[in-house]
Amino acid sequence: SLSVMSYLVFGGATGWIGGKLVELLHHDGQTVHIATSRLEDRCGIEEELDRITPKFVLNAAGVTGRPNVDWCESNKHTTIRTNVIGTLTLIDACHARGIHVTNFATGCIYGYDDEHPIGGKGFTEEDPPNFHGSFYSKTKALAETLIREYDNVLTLRVRMPISDDLHPRSFVTKITRYEKVVDIPNSMTILHDMLPIGLDLTRRERKGVYNFTNPGAISHNQILKLYKEYVDPNFTWTNFTLEEQAKVLKAPRSNNTLDVSKMLAEYPDLPEVHASMVELFKRMAVIERKQQ
Repeated sequence: SLSVMSYLVFGGATGWIGGKLVELLHHDGQTVHIATSRLEDRCGIEEELDRITPKFVLNAAGVTGRPNVDWCESNKHTTIRTNVIGTLTLIDACHARGIHVTNFATGCIYGYDDEHPIGGKGFTEEDPPNFHGSFYSKTKALAETLIREYDNVLTLRVRMPISDDLHPRSFVTKITRYEKVVDIPNSMTILHDMLPIGLDLTRRERKGVYNFTNPGAISHNQILKLYKEYVDPNFTWTNFTLEEQAKVLKAPRSNNTLDVSKMLAEYPDLPEVHASMVELFKRMAVIERKQQ
């Protein structure tokens, strides 16, 4: 049995991943506080930290943009205020109080290049970000670089997160609803596998940056074929090229494979993304049948 610790979760009230973390912690019998202060409000954050005195802070708050990251292109100051200033405010206030922070960050700060081609070697935790194509990614890379100077932070780089249900924020849901999809292999975070591991890293007070995805890379078509096989046999989709995609987007998107050797050294049983995706769709089929 786990000893009971106190957690303060930012993004726990309205956030998708934050809400899942709250559920998992409750299930583990932990003491969970859902933060009410906003990342932009330093006084509010400090007051809340001093009132609750948590052992651990989880930050799953941030701006991704609605309906997608293109929103950040025309709301740059809001994006900076939350993703850079706000995130650093929280981490800085926790550092001053000796509180460990687990920061749910992004791996969408890299893009395939000559040294890291599709099917070749992945990006490690130490590779400098090379994708600044979207303002969202630019702010996330900036924040991560600064956060590395704080020794109280565990940074988990999430990519294209996927849940067992058809939640609108889940990567699977998004690509099943697009008119057209590209077909490029990518690292992905299957939340069923990864979130319990994230909380284990927190409990063990790990620090530093981890690529927080399942091993391997899976493409859009590979996912949609599995979705069709297990969930919706009548599903059809249409592909288009990156060049065609660029015409309908304000900003390019990150496509990459992350090297998860660091994670595998601590969690050797972490399931490979293709195998895990099959299991996910089996679970989804059960959920979908129940809902019908």
